[in-house]
Amino acid sequence: MSRFIVASVALALAAGAASPLLAQAPGHRPDAGMRSGFEPAGAGPFSDDEAARFLTQATFGPTFDAIAHLRAIGYTAWLNEQFARPVSTEIPYLDWVETQPEGSNHVTDDTRLEAWTINALGTPDPSRGLIAPGDQLRQRVAFALSEIFVVSNKNGTLAYQPWALSSWYDMLATNAFGNYRQLLKDATLHPAMGIYLTHMQNQKADPTRNIRPDENYAREVLQLFSIGLVKLDTDGTPLLTGGQPIATYNQATVRGFAALLTGWNWNNTGCGPTTYVCCDESNYATCARYGYNLPSWKLPMQPIEAFHDNTSAKQLLDYSGVALPGGVLAPGGNASVELDAALDNIFLHPNVGPFIGRRLIQRLVTSNPSPAYVQRVAAAFSNNGAGVRGDLKATVRAILLDPEARYGQWLFPSTFGKLREPLVKNLQLWRAMNASSETGRIETLNPYPPIEDWYGQGPLRSTSVFNFFQPDYGHSGEISNLGLHSPEFQILTDTTAVATNNRLFSLSFCWHSDGGSCWENGHGATLYLDTARDAPLAASNPAALLDRYNLLLMSGQMSPFMRQTLLARLNALTGSSRGRQRVQHALYLILNSPEYSVQK
Repeated sequence: MSRFIVASVALALAAGAASPLLAQAPGHRPDAGMRSGFEPAGAGPFSDDEAARFLTQATFGPTFDAIAHLRAIGYTAWLNEQFARPVSTEIPYLDWVETQPEGSNHVTDDTRLEAWTINALGTPDPSRGLIAPGDQLRQRVAFALSEIFVVSNKNGTLAYQPWALSSWYDMLATNAFGNYRQLLKDATLHPAMGIYLTHMQNQKADPTRNIRPDENYAREVLQLFSIGLVKLDTDGTPLLTGGQPIATYNQATVRGFAALLTGWNWNNTGCGPTTYVCCDESNYATCARYGYNLPSWKLPMQPIEAFHDNTSAKQLLDYSGVALPGGVLAPGGNASVELDAALDNIFLHPNVGPFIGRRLIQRLVTSNPSPAYVQRVAAAFSNNGAGVRGDLKATVRAILLDPEARYGQWLFPSTFGKLREPLVKNLQLWRAMNASSETGRIETLNPYPPIEDWYGQGPLRSTSVFNFFQPDYGHSGEISNLGLHSPEFQILTDTTAVATNNRLFSLSFCWHSDGGSCWENGHGATLYLDTARDAPLAASNPAALLDRYNLLLMSGQMSPFMRQTLLARLNALTGSSRGRQRVQHALYLILNSPEYSVQK
Protein backbone atom coordinates (compact mmCIF):
# COMPACT_ATOMS: atom_id res chain seq x y z
CA MET A 1 0.00 0.00 0.00
CA SER A 2 2.73 2.50 0.94
CA ARG A 3 4.61 1.91 -2.32
CA PHE A 4 1.39 2.54 -4.24
CA ILE A 5 1.00 5.88 -2.42
CA VAL A 6 4.58 6.89 -3.23
CA ALA A 7 4.18 5.96 -6.88
CA SER A 8 0.81 7.68 -7.16
CA VAL A 9 2.05 10.94 -5.66
CA ALA A 10 5.18 10.86 -7.81
CA LEU A 11 2.95 10.42 -10.84
CA ALA A 12 0.77 13.32 -9.74
CA LEU A 13 3.85 15.58 -9.60
CA ALA A 14 5.45 14.47 -12.83
CA ALA A 15 2.63 13.15 -15.00
CA GLY A 16 2.46 16.12 -17.31
CA ALA A 17 6.15 16.03 -18.20
CA ALA A 18 6.18 12.26 -18.50
CA SER A 19 2.98 11.95 -20.50
CA PRO A 20 1.16 15.04 -21.82
CA LEU A 21 -1.81 12.92 -22.86
CA LEU A 22 -2.28 11.65 -19.32
CA ALA A 23 -2.36 15.18 -17.92
CA GLN A 24 -5.28 16.08 -20.18
CA ALA A 25 -7.12 12.77 -20.05
CA PRO A 26 -10.84 12.79 -19.16
CA GLY A 27 -11.52 12.31 -15.48
CA HIS A 28 -8.35 14.02 -14.29
CA ARG A 29 -7.95 17.56 -13.01
CA PRO A 30 -9.27 19.88 -15.74
CA ASP A 31 -7.49 22.95 -17.01
CA ALA A 32 -8.98 26.15 -15.63
CA GLY A 33 -9.41 29.38 -17.51
CA MET A 34 -6.23 31.41 -17.28
CA ARG A 35 -6.44 33.94 -14.46
CA SER A 36 -3.14 35.60 -15.40
CA GLY A 37 -4.33 37.46 -18.46
CA PHE A 38 -5.14 41.03 -17.39
CA GLU A 39 -5.12 41.59 -13.63
CA PRO A 40 -1.83 41.68 -11.71
CA ALA A 41 -1.17 38.67 -9.51
CA GLY A 42 -1.79 40.68 -6.35
CA ALA A 43 -5.19 41.97 -7.43
CA GLY A 44 -7.25 39.03 -6.21
CA PRO A 45 -8.65 36.87 -4.97
CA PHE A 46 -11.50 36.66 -7.45
CA SER A 47 -13.03 33.45 -6.09
CA ASP A 48 -13.22 31.42 -2.91
CA ASP A 49 -10.98 28.81 -4.55
CA GLU A 50 -8.27 31.40 -5.17
CA ALA A 51 -8.57 32.65 -1.59
CA ALA A 52 -8.30 29.13 -0.19
CA ARG A 53 -5.26 28.38 -2.33
CA PHE A 54 -3.49 31.55 -1.14
CA LEU A 55 -4.28 30.73 2.49
CA THR A 56 -2.92 27.20 1.99
CA GLN A 57 0.43 28.74 1.09
CA ALA A 58 0.41 31.59 3.60
CA THR A 59 -1.07 29.87 6.67
CA PHE A 60 -1.53 26.42 8.12
CA GLY A 61 -4.80 26.11 6.23
CA PRO A 62 -7.93 28.04 5.27
CA THR A 63 -11.14 28.35 7.27
CA PHE A 64 -14.50 29.70 6.11
CA ASP A 65 -13.99 32.88 8.11
CA ALA A 66 -10.46 33.36 6.75
CA ILE A 67 -11.64 32.88 3.17
CA ALA A 68 -14.45 35.40 3.60
CA HIS A 69 -12.13 37.94 5.21
CA LEU A 70 -9.52 37.58 2.48
CA ARG A 71 -12.20 37.95 -0.22
CA ALA A 72 -13.42 41.12 1.47
CA ILE A 73 -10.06 42.93 1.76
CA GLY A 74 -7.80 41.36 -0.91
CA TYR A 75 -4.27 39.97 -0.88
CA THR A 76 -2.40 43.21 -0.28
CA ALA A 77 -4.52 44.41 2.62
CA TRP A 78 -4.44 40.92 4.16
CA LEU A 79 -0.64 40.84 4.01
CA ASN A 80 -0.39 44.30 5.56
CA GLU A 81 -2.80 43.23 8.27
CA GLN A 82 -0.76 40.12 9.04
CA PHE A 83 2.52 42.03 9.01
CA ALA A 84 1.06 44.37 11.66
CA ARG A 85 -0.22 41.69 14.03
CA PRO A 86 1.77 41.18 17.24
CA VAL A 87 3.89 38.07 17.49
CA SER A 88 2.49 35.08 19.40
CA THR A 89 5.24 33.51 21.49
CA GLU A 90 5.68 30.27 23.40
CA ILE A 91 7.67 31.23 26.50
CA PRO A 92 4.67 32.83 28.29
CA TYR A 93 2.69 29.63 27.80
CA LEU A 94 5.41 27.51 29.38
CA ASP A 95 5.66 29.96 32.27
CA TRP A 96 1.87 29.77 32.72
CA VAL A 97 1.76 25.97 32.68
CA GLU A 98 4.42 25.87 35.36
CA THR A 99 2.16 27.88 37.67
CA GLN A 100 -0.75 25.45 37.28
CA PRO A 101 -1.25 22.88 40.05
CA GLU A 102 -0.88 19.97 37.62
CA GLY A 103 1.92 21.73 35.70
CA SER A 104 4.40 22.50 38.43
CA ASN A 105 7.76 20.94 37.52
CA HIS A 106 6.07 19.09 34.67
CA VAL A 107 6.88 21.38 31.74
CA THR A 108 8.44 19.19 29.06
CA ASP A 109 9.10 19.35 25.34
CA ASP A 110 5.53 18.14 24.83
CA THR A 111 4.37 21.29 26.62
CA ARG A 112 6.38 23.27 24.08
CA LEU A 113 4.57 21.45 21.26
CA GLU A 114 1.30 22.36 22.95
CA ALA A 115 2.23 26.06 22.80
CA TRP A 116 3.43 25.69 19.20
CA THR A 117 0.14 24.07 18.16
CA ILE A 118 -2.03 26.76 19.77
CA ASN A 119 -0.10 29.47 17.92
CA ALA A 120 -0.07 27.56 14.63
CA LEU A 121 -3.80 26.75 14.74
CA GLY A 122 -4.90 30.06 16.23
CA THR A 123 -7.05 28.35 18.87
CA PRO A 124 -7.96 30.15 22.12
CA ASP A 125 -4.92 30.34 24.39
CA PRO A 126 -5.72 29.56 28.04
CA SER A 127 -2.56 31.32 29.17
CA ARG A 128 -3.92 34.59 27.72
CA GLY A 129 -7.52 34.43 28.85
CA LEU A 130 -8.54 32.33 25.82
CA ILE A 131 -7.56 35.04 23.34
CA ALA A 132 -6.85 33.39 19.99
CA PRO A 133 -3.49 34.14 18.33
CA GLY A 134 -4.00 35.90 15.01
CA ASP A 135 -0.55 35.98 13.39
CA GLN A 136 -1.08 33.06 11.03
CA LEU A 137 1.34 34.24 8.34
CA ARG A 138 4.09 34.91 10.87
CA GLN A 139 3.68 31.46 12.40
CA ARG A 140 3.80 29.83 8.96
CA VAL A 141 6.95 31.72 7.99
CA ALA A 142 8.53 30.94 11.38
CA PHE A 143 7.95 27.24 10.74
CA ALA A 144 9.59 27.59 7.32
CA LEU A 145 12.55 29.36 8.92
CA SER A 146 12.81 26.60 11.55
CA GLU A 147 13.42 24.16 8.70
CA ILE A 148 16.30 26.32 7.42
CA PHE A 149 17.83 27.53 10.71
CA VAL A 150 17.67 24.17 12.46
CA VAL A 151 18.08 23.39 16.13
CA SER A 152 16.52 20.29 17.61
CA ASN A 153 15.53 18.55 20.80
CA LYS A 154 17.43 15.52 19.50
CA ASN A 155 20.46 17.20 21.02
CA GLY A 156 21.09 15.58 24.39
CA THR A 157 21.05 18.89 26.27
CA LEU A 158 18.20 20.58 24.43
CA ALA A 159 15.96 17.52 24.83
CA TYR A 160 15.45 18.54 28.45
CA GLN A 161 15.29 22.30 27.93
CA PRO A 162 11.85 23.28 26.60
CA TRP A 163 12.44 26.93 27.49
CA ALA A 164 15.56 26.93 25.32
CA LEU A 165 13.68 25.63 22.27
CA SER A 166 10.66 27.86 22.85
CA SER A 167 12.99 30.83 23.15
CA TRP A 168 14.60 29.82 19.84
CA TYR A 169 11.25 29.52 18.08
CA ASP A 170 10.08 32.83 19.55
CA MET A 171 13.25 34.38 18.10
CA LEU A 172 12.39 33.01 14.66
CA ALA A 173 8.81 34.26 14.89
CA THR A 174 9.95 37.70 16.06
CA ASN A 175 12.37 37.97 13.13
CA ALA A 176 10.04 36.46 10.51
CA PHE A 177 9.11 39.91 9.16
CA GLY A 178 12.31 41.66 10.18
CA ASN A 179 15.69 41.84 8.49
CA TYR A 180 17.72 38.78 7.60
CA ARG A 181 20.88 40.42 8.97
CA GLN A 182 19.30 40.68 12.43
CA LEU A 183 17.98 37.12 12.17
CA LEU A 184 21.48 35.91 11.34
CA LYS A 185 22.93 37.66 14.39
CA ASP A 186 20.17 36.52 16.75
CA ALA A 187 20.54 32.94 15.53
CA THR A 188 24.31 33.04 15.94
CA LEU A 189 24.17 34.31 19.52
CA HIS A 190 21.22 32.27 20.75
CA PRO A 191 22.27 29.77 23.46
CA ALA A 192 20.20 27.00 21.84
CA MET A 193 22.24 27.33 18.65
CA GLY A 194 25.42 27.72 20.68
CA ILE A 195 24.70 24.35 22.30
CA TYR A 196 23.38 22.65 19.15
CA LEU A 197 26.25 23.58 16.83
CA THR A 198 28.79 23.77 19.65
CA HIS A 199 30.27 27.26 19.23
CA MET A 200 29.34 28.28 22.75
CA GLN A 201 32.53 28.37 24.88
CA ASN A 202 34.60 28.08 21.71
CA GLN A 203 38.17 29.02 22.71
CA LYS A 204 40.99 30.57 20.72
CA ALA A 205 43.69 28.21 19.49
CA ASP A 206 46.32 27.04 21.96
CA PRO A 207 48.51 24.33 20.38
CA THR A 208 50.33 23.69 23.65
CA ARG A 209 47.04 22.54 25.20
CA ASN A 210 45.75 20.99 21.95
CA ILE A 211 42.89 23.52 21.74
CA ARG A 212 41.55 24.41 18.31
CA PRO A 213 38.40 26.44 17.61
CA ASP A 214 35.31 24.34 16.95
CA GLU A 215 34.33 24.55 13.24
CA ASN A 216 30.79 23.22 13.48
CA TYR A 217 28.78 26.45 13.37
CA ALA A 218 31.31 28.15 11.12
CA ARG A 219 30.64 25.52 8.48
CA GLU A 220 26.85 25.30 8.79
CA VAL A 221 26.15 29.03 8.91
CA LEU A 222 27.68 29.18 5.43
CA GLN A 223 26.41 25.93 3.93
CA LEU A 224 22.86 25.90 5.33
CA PHE A 225 21.87 29.32 6.70
CA SER A 226 23.15 31.79 4.10
CA ILE A 227 25.02 31.06 0.86
CA GLY A 228 25.32 27.33 0.19
CA LEU A 229 28.22 25.44 -1.33
CA VAL A 230 28.40 26.93 -4.84
CA LYS A 231 28.20 30.44 -6.27
CA LEU A 232 24.79 31.29 -7.70
CA ASP A 233 23.51 33.58 -10.38
CA THR A 234 20.75 35.97 -9.34
CA ASP A 235 18.18 33.38 -10.47
CA GLY A 236 19.58 30.69 -8.18
CA THR A 237 21.26 28.64 -10.91
CA PRO A 238 24.91 27.69 -10.30
CA LEU A 239 27.63 29.80 -11.89
CA LEU A 240 30.07 27.65 -13.84
CA THR A 241 33.66 27.79 -14.91
CA GLY A 242 34.86 25.19 -17.34
CA GLY A 243 31.47 23.56 -16.99
CA GLN A 244 31.89 23.07 -13.24
CA PRO A 245 30.28 24.94 -10.32
CA ILE A 246 32.41 27.37 -8.34
CA ALA A 247 32.80 26.78 -4.60
CA THR A 248 31.69 29.63 -2.35
CA TYR A 249 34.35 28.94 0.30
CA ASN A 250 37.12 26.56 1.30
CA GLN A 251 38.58 25.11 4.47
CA ALA A 252 40.62 28.26 5.12
CA THR A 253 37.33 30.21 5.21
CA VAL A 254 35.83 27.77 7.72
CA ARG A 255 38.89 28.12 9.93
CA GLY A 256 38.66 31.90 9.70
CA PHE A 257 35.04 31.96 10.84
CA ALA A 258 35.76 29.40 13.58
CA ALA A 259 38.59 31.57 14.95
CA LEU A 260 36.33 34.61 14.82
CA LEU A 261 33.57 32.84 16.75
CA THR A 262 35.74 32.29 19.82
CA GLY A 263 35.03 33.78 23.23
CA TRP A 264 31.22 33.56 23.36
CA ASN A 265 29.63 32.17 26.51
CA TRP A 266 26.46 32.14 28.57
CA ASN A 267 24.95 35.46 29.53
CA ASN A 268 23.92 36.22 33.13
CA THR A 269 26.13 33.54 34.68
CA GLY A 270 28.79 35.57 36.43
CA CYS A 271 31.48 34.23 34.07
CA GLY A 272 34.53 36.35 33.21
CA PRO A 273 36.69 38.17 32.72
CA THR A 274 39.10 35.21 32.79
CA THR A 275 36.82 32.36 33.92
CA TYR A 276 35.17 30.49 31.07
CA VAL A 277 33.50 27.36 32.44
CA CYS A 278 32.02 28.86 35.58
CA CYS A 279 29.03 26.70 36.48
CA ASP A 280 29.35 25.16 39.91
CA GLU A 281 27.40 24.95 43.14
CA SER A 282 28.16 28.58 43.99
CA ASN A 283 26.11 29.92 41.08
CA TYR A 284 23.78 26.98 40.45
CA ALA A 285 20.69 29.19 40.60
CA THR A 286 21.75 31.38 37.66
CA CYS A 287 23.82 29.05 35.49
CA ALA A 288 21.77 27.71 32.59
CA ARG A 289 24.20 24.89 31.98
CA TYR A 290 22.63 23.01 34.87
CA GLY A 291 19.37 24.87 35.21
CA TYR A 292 15.93 24.52 33.68
CA ASN A 293 13.72 27.61 33.44
CA LEU A 294 16.46 30.22 33.67
CA PRO A 295 17.04 33.64 32.10
CA SER A 296 20.29 32.55 30.46
CA TRP A 297 18.36 30.60 27.81
CA LYS A 298 16.52 33.77 26.84
CA LEU A 299 19.55 36.06 26.58
CA PRO A 300 22.08 36.25 23.73
CA MET A 301 25.52 34.90 24.47
CA GLN A 302 28.07 37.37 25.80
CA PRO A 303 31.76 37.64 24.86
CA ILE A 304 34.59 36.95 27.27
CA GLU A 305 37.53 38.60 25.57
CA ALA A 306 40.22 36.52 27.27
CA PHE A 307 39.08 33.55 25.20
CA HIS A 308 38.61 35.41 21.91
CA ASP A 309 41.24 35.28 19.18
CA ASN A 310 41.98 38.92 18.37
CA THR A 311 45.58 38.41 17.25
CA SER A 312 45.26 36.50 13.99
CA ALA A 313 44.04 37.58 10.55
CA LYS A 314 40.96 35.62 9.55
CA GLN A 315 40.04 34.51 6.03
CA LEU A 316 36.34 35.17 5.45
CA LEU A 317 34.29 35.07 2.23
CA ASP A 318 35.95 36.57 -0.82
CA TYR A 319 33.64 37.75 -3.61
CA SER A 320 33.21 40.57 -6.09
CA GLY A 321 32.56 43.80 -4.20
CA VAL A 322 33.55 42.37 -0.80
CA ALA A 323 34.29 45.11 1.75
CA LEU A 324 37.31 43.36 3.24
CA PRO A 325 40.35 43.24 0.91
CA GLY A 326 40.58 39.65 -0.25
CA GLY A 327 37.93 38.75 2.31
CA VAL A 328 40.56 38.89 5.07
CA LEU A 329 39.65 40.38 8.46
CA ALA A 330 42.64 42.08 10.01
CA PRO A 331 43.46 41.28 13.64
CA GLY A 332 42.82 43.57 16.56
CA GLY A 333 39.06 43.69 16.97
CA ASN A 334 37.14 42.53 20.01
CA ALA A 335 34.66 39.64 19.80
CA SER A 336 31.59 41.80 19.10
CA VAL A 337 33.27 43.96 16.45
CA GLU A 338 34.67 40.94 14.65
CA LEU A 339 31.36 39.12 14.79
CA ASP A 340 29.57 42.07 13.18
CA ALA A 341 32.22 42.22 10.46
CA ALA A 342 31.78 38.51 9.78
CA LEU A 343 27.99 38.72 9.65
CA ASP A 344 28.20 41.66 7.25
CA ASN A 345 30.61 39.62 5.15
CA ILE A 346 27.98 36.86 4.90
CA PHE A 347 24.96 39.16 4.57
CA LEU A 348 26.36 41.07 1.59
CA HIS A 349 27.33 37.95 -0.36
CA PRO A 350 25.34 37.87 -3.63
CA ASN A 351 24.24 34.28 -2.95
CA VAL A 352 22.09 35.11 0.06
CA GLY A 353 19.03 36.44 -1.80
CA PRO A 354 18.60 33.55 -4.26
CA PHE A 355 19.67 30.97 -1.66
CA ILE A 356 17.26 31.99 1.11
CA GLY A 357 14.56 33.03 -1.38
CA ARG A 358 14.50 29.64 -3.06
CA ARG A 359 14.29 27.79 0.24
CA LEU A 360 11.37 29.90 1.44
CA ILE A 361 9.60 29.40 -1.90
CA GLN A 362 10.05 25.64 -1.49
CA ARG A 363 8.62 25.66 2.02
CA LEU A 364 5.58 27.81 1.16
CA VAL A 365 4.76 27.36 -2.52
CA THR A 366 6.55 24.90 -4.81
CA SER A 367 9.49 22.50 -4.81
CA ASN A 368 10.67 23.52 -8.29
CA PRO A 369 10.41 27.29 -8.71
CA SER A 370 11.50 28.57 -12.10
CA PRO A 371 14.75 30.57 -12.22
CA ALA A 372 12.69 33.66 -13.09
CA TYR A 373 10.60 33.22 -9.92
CA VAL A 374 13.74 32.87 -7.78
CA GLN A 375 15.24 35.92 -9.46
CA ARG A 376 12.21 38.09 -8.72
CA VAL A 377 12.22 37.05 -5.07
CA ALA A 378 15.98 37.55 -4.80
CA ALA A 379 15.54 41.05 -6.23
CA ALA A 380 13.03 41.87 -3.47
CA PHE A 381 15.52 40.55 -0.91
CA SER A 382 18.29 42.69 -2.37
CA ASN A 383 16.14 45.84 -2.43
CA ASN A 384 12.73 46.18 -0.81
CA GLY A 385 11.95 49.20 -2.95
CA ALA A 386 13.40 51.61 -0.42
CA GLY A 387 17.05 50.58 -0.79
CA VAL A 388 16.98 48.13 2.14
CA ARG A 389 18.61 44.72 1.73
CA GLY A 390 17.40 41.63 3.60
CA ASP A 391 13.83 42.78 4.32
CA LEU A 392 12.02 39.50 4.99
CA LYS A 393 8.64 41.19 4.86
CA ALA A 394 9.33 42.27 1.29
CA THR A 395 10.70 38.81 0.52
CA VAL A 396 7.58 37.02 1.81
CA ARG A 397 5.34 39.45 -0.07
CA ALA A 398 7.27 38.77 -3.28
CA ILE A 399 7.00 35.02 -2.77
CA LEU A 400 3.24 34.98 -2.22
CA LEU A 401 2.21 37.58 -4.80
CA ASP A 402 4.45 36.38 -7.60
CA PRO A 403 2.56 35.34 -10.77
CA GLU A 404 4.06 31.87 -10.43
CA ALA A 405 2.71 31.51 -6.89
CA ARG A 406 -0.74 32.64 -7.91
CA TYR A 407 -0.98 30.93 -11.31
CA GLY A 408 1.78 28.33 -11.32
CA GLN A 409 -0.66 25.42 -11.31
CA TRP A 410 -1.71 26.55 -14.80
CA LEU A 411 1.54 28.06 -16.07
CA PHE A 412 3.64 25.00 -15.17
CA PRO A 413 1.20 22.12 -14.60
CA SER A 414 3.90 19.48 -15.08
CA THR A 415 6.37 20.77 -12.51
CA PHE A 416 4.53 23.11 -10.15
CA GLY A 417 3.62 22.13 -6.59
CA LYS A 418 5.00 20.36 -3.54
CA LEU A 419 4.26 17.29 -1.49
CA ARG A 420 2.39 18.44 1.60
CA GLU A 421 4.31 17.97 4.82
CA PRO A 422 2.42 15.48 7.01
CA LEU A 423 2.48 17.83 9.99
CA VAL A 424 0.90 20.56 7.86
CA LYS A 425 -1.77 18.08 6.72
CA ASN A 426 -2.59 17.52 10.38
CA LEU A 427 -2.92 21.23 11.09
CA GLN A 428 -4.95 21.91 7.95
CA LEU A 429 -7.48 19.28 9.03
CA TRP A 430 -7.83 20.82 12.48
CA ARG A 431 -8.23 24.34 11.08
CA ALA A 432 -10.71 23.28 8.40
CA MET A 433 -12.84 21.51 11.01
CA ASN A 434 -12.70 24.20 13.72
CA ALA A 435 -11.03 21.78 16.13
CA SER A 436 -11.10 22.79 19.77
CA SER A 437 -10.70 21.40 23.26
CA GLU A 438 -12.77 21.99 26.38
CA THR A 439 -10.05 23.92 28.25
CA GLY A 440 -7.97 25.38 25.44
CA ARG A 441 -5.04 23.11 26.25
CA ILE A 442 -3.96 20.67 23.55
CA GLU A 443 -2.32 17.33 23.99
CA THR A 444 -3.34 15.39 20.89
CA LEU A 445 -0.20 16.42 18.99
CA ASN A 446 1.89 14.57 21.56
CA PRO A 447 0.89 10.91 21.30
CA TYR A 448 3.03 7.96 22.12
CA PRO A 449 5.09 7.23 20.12
CA PRO A 450 6.22 10.83 19.49
CA ILE A 451 4.75 12.82 16.62
CA GLU A 452 7.92 12.47 14.54
CA ASP A 453 7.54 8.68 14.59
CA TRP A 454 4.15 9.08 12.91
CA TYR A 455 4.99 11.84 10.48
CA GLY A 456 8.74 11.80 10.12
CA GLN A 457 8.80 15.33 11.54
CA GLY A 458 7.89 17.44 14.54
CA PRO A 459 8.51 21.12 15.36
CA LEU A 460 12.21 21.49 16.26
CA ARG A 461 12.61 17.71 16.31
CA SER A 462 14.80 17.10 13.28
CA THR A 463 17.36 14.35 13.60
CA SER A 464 20.07 16.53 12.03
CA VAL A 465 20.98 20.12 11.18
CA PHE A 466 20.04 19.30 7.57
CA ASN A 467 16.34 19.35 8.50
CA PHE A 468 13.83 16.54 8.04
CA PHE A 469 14.48 16.65 4.29
CA GLN A 470 17.00 18.35 2.03
CA PRO A 471 15.91 21.02 -0.48
CA ASP A 472 17.59 19.33 -3.44
CA TYR A 473 16.34 15.81 -2.74
CA GLY A 474 14.62 14.15 -5.70
CA HIS A 475 12.60 10.98 -5.21
CA SER A 476 13.93 8.10 -7.28
CA GLY A 477 11.99 7.30 -10.43
CA GLU A 478 10.14 9.78 -12.58
CA ILE A 479 10.85 12.81 -10.38
CA SER A 480 14.63 12.43 -10.31
CA ASN A 481 14.69 11.24 -13.94
CA LEU A 482 13.07 14.54 -14.91
CA GLY A 483 15.64 16.50 -12.90
CA LEU A 484 13.01 17.69 -10.41
CA HIS A 485 13.27 18.16 -6.66
CA SER A 486 10.81 16.74 -4.13
CA PRO A 487 12.22 17.48 -0.65
CA GLU A 488 9.29 16.16 1.40
CA PHE A 489 9.54 12.77 -0.29
CA GLN A 490 12.64 12.15 1.80
CA ILE A 491 10.44 11.44 4.85
CA LEU A 492 7.77 9.56 2.87
CA THR A 493 9.15 6.14 3.74
CA ASP A 494 7.35 2.80 3.84
CA THR A 495 6.95 3.34 7.58
CA THR A 496 5.72 6.95 7.60
CA ALA A 497 3.39 6.42 4.62
CA VAL A 498 1.42 3.91 6.70
CA ALA A 499 1.90 5.63 10.07
CA THR A 500 0.71 8.98 8.72
CA ASN A 501 -2.40 7.34 7.24
CA ASN A 502 -3.12 5.67 10.56
CA ARG A 503 -2.62 8.92 12.46
CA LEU A 504 -4.93 10.83 10.10
CA PHE A 505 -7.50 8.05 10.49
CA SER A 506 -7.48 8.63 14.25
CA LEU A 507 -7.83 12.38 13.78
CA SER A 508 -10.60 12.13 11.18
CA PHE A 509 -12.63 9.84 13.41
CA CYS A 510 -12.11 11.95 16.54
CA TRP A 511 -15.53 13.41 17.33
CA HIS A 512 -17.26 14.63 20.41
CA SER A 513 -20.27 16.86 19.84
CA ASP A 514 -22.87 14.16 19.24
CA GLY A 515 -21.98 11.78 22.00
CA GLY A 516 -18.91 9.87 20.85
CA SER A 517 -15.19 10.22 21.41
CA CYS A 518 -11.86 8.92 20.16
CA TRP A 519 -9.80 9.16 23.32
CA GLU A 520 -9.93 11.06 26.56
CA ASN A 521 -7.02 12.46 28.56
CA GLY A 522 -9.17 13.22 31.59
CA HIS A 523 -8.61 16.97 31.85
CA GLY A 524 -10.23 18.60 28.84
CA ALA A 525 -7.17 18.86 26.57
CA THR A 526 -8.34 16.54 23.79
CA LEU A 527 -8.72 18.33 20.46
CA TYR A 528 -12.01 17.44 18.75
CA LEU A 529 -13.22 18.09 15.23
CA ASP A 530 -16.48 19.99 14.87
CA THR A 531 -18.24 17.24 12.92
CA ALA A 532 -21.62 18.61 13.99
CA ARG A 533 -21.09 21.60 11.71
CA ASP A 534 -21.11 19.47 8.56
CA ALA A 535 -23.09 16.37 9.60
CA PRO A 536 -26.54 17.71 8.58
CA LEU A 537 -25.23 18.69 5.15
CA ALA A 538 -23.53 15.31 4.76
CA ALA A 539 -26.73 13.48 5.63
CA SER A 540 -28.86 15.35 3.10
CA ASN A 541 -26.43 16.34 0.34
CA PRO A 542 -23.09 14.51 0.25
CA ALA A 543 -22.21 16.17 -3.06
CA ALA A 544 -22.36 19.57 -1.36
CA LEU A 545 -20.20 18.20 1.46
CA LEU A 546 -17.54 17.26 -1.06
CA ASP A 547 -17.72 20.74 -2.58
CA ARG A 548 -17.13 22.18 0.90
CA TYR A 549 -14.09 19.99 1.54
CA ASN A 550 -12.83 20.52 -1.98
CA LEU A 551 -12.66 24.22 -1.10
CA LEU A 552 -11.19 23.92 2.40
CA LEU A 553 -8.68 21.16 1.72
CA MET A 554 -7.96 21.25 -2.02
CA SER A 555 -8.66 24.85 -3.08
CA GLY A 556 -11.24 23.62 -5.61
CA GLN A 557 -8.72 21.42 -7.45
CA MET A 558 -10.40 18.04 -6.95
CA SER A 559 -10.69 16.15 -10.24
CA PRO A 560 -14.07 14.90 -11.51
CA PHE A 561 -12.78 11.34 -11.20
CA MET A 562 -11.91 11.78 -7.53
CA ARG A 563 -15.19 13.53 -6.78
CA GLN A 564 -17.26 10.80 -8.42
CA THR A 565 -15.35 8.09 -6.58
CA LEU A 566 -15.81 9.77 -3.20
CA LEU A 567 -19.47 10.51 -3.84
CA ALA A 568 -20.16 6.86 -4.57
CA ARG A 569 -18.53 5.92 -1.28
CA LEU A 570 -20.47 8.50 0.73
CA ASN A 571 -23.79 7.52 -0.82
CA ALA A 572 -23.15 3.94 0.28
CA LEU A 573 -23.13 5.07 3.92
CA THR A 574 -26.70 5.01 5.25
CA GLY A 575 -28.42 4.91 8.61
CA SER A 576 -29.14 7.34 11.39
CA SER A 577 -25.46 8.31 11.88
CA ARG A 578 -24.71 8.66 8.17
CA GLY A 579 -24.06 12.41 8.52
CA ARG A 580 -21.16 11.99 10.92
CA GLN A 581 -19.85 8.91 9.15
CA ARG A 582 -19.87 10.63 5.78
CA VAL A 583 -17.91 13.53 7.25
CA GLN A 584 -15.33 11.18 8.71
CA HIS A 585 -14.97 9.04 5.61
CA ALA A 586 -14.73 12.07 3.33
CA LEU A 587 -12.00 13.63 5.47
CA TYR A 588 -9.94 10.47 5.75
CA LEU A 589 -10.14 9.59 2.07
CA ILE A 590 -9.30 13.13 0.93
CA LEU A 591 -6.39 13.54 3.34
CA ASN A 592 -4.78 10.32 2.13
CA SER A 593 -5.45 10.77 -1.57
CA PRO A 594 -2.61 11.40 -4.05
CA GLU A 595 -4.42 14.47 -5.41
CA TYR A 596 -4.60 16.14 -2.00
CA SER A 597 -1.08 15.07 -1.07
CA VAL A 598 0.40 17.34 -3.73
CA GLN A 599 -0.23 21.01 -2.93
CA LYS A 600 -0.70 22.91 -6.19
